[in-house]
Amino acid sequence: MLPLADSYGRVATDLRVSLTDRCNLRCNYCMPAEGLDWLPGEDVLTDDEVVRLVGIAVQKLGVTEVRFTGGEPLVRRGLVDIVRRTAELRPRPELSLTTNALGLERTAAALAAAGLDRVNVSLDSIRAETFAAITRRDRLSDVLAGLEAARDAGLGPVKVNAVLLRGHNDDQAAELLRWALAEGFQLRFIEQMPLDAQHGWRRDTMVTAEETLALLEREFSLEPAEEPRGSAPAELFSVDGGPATVGIIASVTRPFCGDCDRVRLTADGQVRNCLFAREESDLRGALRAGATDAEIADRWVTAMAGKRAGHGIDDVSFLQPTRPMSAIGG
Repeated sequence: MLPLADSYGRVATDLRVSLTDRCNLRCNYCMPAEGLDWLPGEDVLTDDEVVRLVGIAVQKLGVTEVRFTGGEPLVRRGLVDIVRRTAELRPRPELSLTTNALGLERTAAALAAAGLDRVNVSLDSIRAETFAAITRRDRLSDVLAGLEAARDAGLGPVKVNAVLLRGHNDDQAAELLRWALAEGFQLRFIEQMPLDAQHGWRRDTMVTAEETLALLEREFSLEPAEEPRGSAPAELFSVDGGPATVGIIASVTRPFCGDCDRVRLTADGQVRNCLFAREESDLRGALRAGATDAEIADRWVTAMAGKRAGHGIDDVSFLQPTRPMSAIGG
């Protein structure tokens, strides 16, 4: 077993696999209304290639958690079979899915039967008009139906990820938390990050973690949760004495790079050792050229060794990644 270690002593055991760069929403903080130039079909890893690379990560590199992402992974036709084949790996990794939940109502049961353990659903508002304004699609009812189906299928704990946007939904933080508590979902607020295709992100307009906590504390009593955070990105707070919690992922203002245990594989087979990396390492080319599993594992180890100490957003030399979030995978 070759650990995916970097020069700072961190070891990656959590693999985020993007299955597609395509998405059926057009969230205004992610991509333009007209969408993007999607990857050509021949550039995207096949189902067999995805499963092979995940197998190398699990069986040769010590990965214990695999999360399928996009774009929107539910638009990938082979998703259920990819999940099933990944669940058959030994040792078996923990399997999760990050999704916008469009289509989850009809696929949740099949995904659970295939071996998916849980889902994270991106949802920034439970008001239909706000949801439509942010996503440019009037599909809130489909998302809510997908969340209910995931809960019924046992894909829990169901986590909901929300981004507060100034002037759009920053008045709805407490409303979102009340709803999540009533539904039994675990809510986490994520600071908006500089990963939009338009490169329009500005720190001075971002709703910070401190602001989010202040908004929530107008209606709830929040205390830091007692459980250790470890490498988890969310800082948890007990709500009104617990046991329910709410999470804050302060990627920008309280970076947790020193405890990062994640590595990413893009839909076209590139290793990214950091969400904000501007460099990638090609595994698809080696795989299609006939490289052995051991050779691919060695390439992966080399790619991780060069991981930087942190994302560097606060550095004056910081440059936003060329790829937007939809093409990187969450």
